[in-house]
Amino acid sequence: MEQGRVQGRERSYRKASQRRAEILSRAIELFAERGVGASLRAIGDAIGVTHAALRYYFASRDELLVEVYRRHERLEHEAPEPDAVSAIAVIERSAERNRSIPGLVELYATLTTDALHGTEHPLTRQFVQDRFRQLRAQLAERIRSGQRSGTIAADIDPDDAAALVIAASDGLQLQWLLDPDTVDVRRALTLLERLLPSAPPPGAGEH
Repeated sequence: MEQGRVQGRERSYRKASQRRAEILSRAIELFAERGVGASLRAIGDAIGVTHAALRYYFASRDELLVEVYRRHERLEHEAPEPDAVSAIAVIERSAERNRSIPGLVELYATLTTDALHGTEHPLTRQFVQDRFRQLRAQLAERIRSGQRSGTIAADIDPDDAAALVIAASDGLQLQWLLDPDTVDVRRALTLLERLLPSAPPPGAGEH
């Protein structure tokens, strides 16, 4: 009897987990096509899920938006970038992938805007803060790797450079979202890589 109840709970959990994943997949498709909905009820209507069912899996609009973006990033980064790829190249490739899904760039812009109102959106603020910290750490390590190999000047602070790369990417993608025919994110980021000072060649300055 007890084993039957345990198996029943496991089946119920798997079913709920699958249903939640299905809702997230539908929401990603919706946001990619149309941008972010105004409310949890509007999102539910658009993806064919009742408001009550949506509230069962996601307590708030903030929770749904955060989980949609987390799932999108997991799918996007299933194949990790090789260690030799530079910090700017990593961001450039991500921005290039985003060109096909402007609605998810809009979702990211919505999350960062909401994060500025921490008292109203504490979950979103924590998510965005954590994401920035993790991304800065990852990019800073690539910059340190470039310094060790001699391709980036040693006197550049890796953490400051990482923050600058993220700021450039986010700002450029926002400009592209508003004016896609004028702003070329990839080209601008390539220029940033050229502006990042490289280490002098061995023997430079010697007489």
